[in-house]
Amino acid sequence: MAQPLAGKDEIAVLGAGVVGCAIAYALAKTGRRVVLIDRAAPATAGASFGNVGHIATEQLQPLPSPRLLLGFWRELQVFGGPLDIPLRRAISLSPWVARFVRAAFRQRANTRHLAPLVACAADRLEHQLKEIGRSSLLRRNGHYAVWFGPNAAGSVAAQLQAAGQLGIATAAVPDELLKRVAVAANEPRVSALWFPKSAHVLDPRLVAEAFSSAASQLGATLRGASIRHVRPLGERIEIITDTGSLSVRSAVVCTGAWSRPLLAAFGLHAPLEAERGYHVELPDHEALADGPVLYADHRVVVTPMAARLRASSYLEFAGLDAPPDPRKPARLRARLRHLGYQCPADGPSWMGPRPTLPDYLPGIGRAPGPHELFYAVGHQHLGLTLAAVTADLMAELVSGQTPRFNLAPFDLLRFGTRTGFRPEPLAA
Repeated sequence: MAQPLAGKDEIAVLGAGVVGCAIAYALAKTGRRVVLIDRAAPATAGASFGNVGHIATEQLQPLPSPRLLLGFWRELQVFGGPLDIPLRRAISLSPWVARFVRAAFRQRANTRHLAPLVACAADRLEHQLKEIGRSSLLRRNGHYAVWFGPNAAGSVAAQLQAAGQLGIATAAVPDELLKRVAVAANEPRVSALWFPKSAHVLDPRLVAEAFSSAASQLGATLRGASIRHVRPLGERIEIITDTGSLSVRSAVVCTGAWSRPLLAAFGLHAPLEAERGYHVELPDHEALADGPVLYADHRVVVTPMAARLRASSYLEFAGLDAPPDPRKPARLRARLRHLGYQCPADGPSWMGPRPTLPDYLPGIGRAPGPHELFYAVGHQHLGLTLAAVTADLMAELVSGQTPRFNLAPFDLLRFGTRTGFRPEPLAA
């Protein structure tokens, strides 16, 4: 029998990634009795742990675009790009790809929906970290995009034009930094652009832990358990775990790439794909810059973190349960050495699944029907970036307030409902 959490204000937050921890804190602030459930400690089991730490306020446009469709082959790993789609997944991935293609022709409208959330992300994260006394985790030094070779200046000019059309602030990169980057890579032909409004954190895991701890101080509890299933149970919601079951009045699903089956019992079709990324770390390595450096030609981001550098790359669609590809961290390490970093050929690496919907918009909303089942899923590369913003929106939505941004474009009903679903009526 499910163990009930007493009181009408109890709510379960499923998933202790950075989004879930931020939501738990935001809900605890409203006076809710929160239980945060995950199989692992905050931000240690999914994409949040391996995030490159970049608060990407410049990424106002979702990825699908007509231009990408025309040139996507250049991004494929076989041509030196970061995109890896195994042939064995061609059939199973085709519905997701079809939706991606349709979204490409809605990029302008989707940008209007996403941009307001992303543009304020650094401000909201800074505010919330200051609120819990952990503002030292955030650095607001912007980031740098670098191009090498004879076409470098042209690439910067094109990026400047695109940024200007979207209202993204840019500035010139100091000559001293340009020289350091050029000398390190042994490439005198270098051009770069500074994005001063972005930011980075010293450790994504510490950010999640900070929000989880702050929620605990407000009365939230953390329960270590693997979530097996979520389903309606009369007027309540039953959460079945490997250690037993409990029932709650309300729940928020934010379990990343594992969210799809948990939402199905409430009629939601969430076509999430595990877009897997890899990172390697360079302990005690001196940083070239005071913020992340994007090597645009090489599709590599290097971020200065606490006592280390973290470098990340790749968009791998191998499936949620496929084993890591050991060739990718090896290639990433070789690329870092080419760029001038002291990076041994072997060492620990990480692979994790970014939860990605085909239109590259997040899913934020409430399930259809009478039960109080909410969700915050599909943040793709922007989980850390949008964690604080999503937490604000979820607290407003759960409390019955009008959210500060229109959530209709992020409702998962844009993908239809689960075939044959009929909402379960509440008991009389």
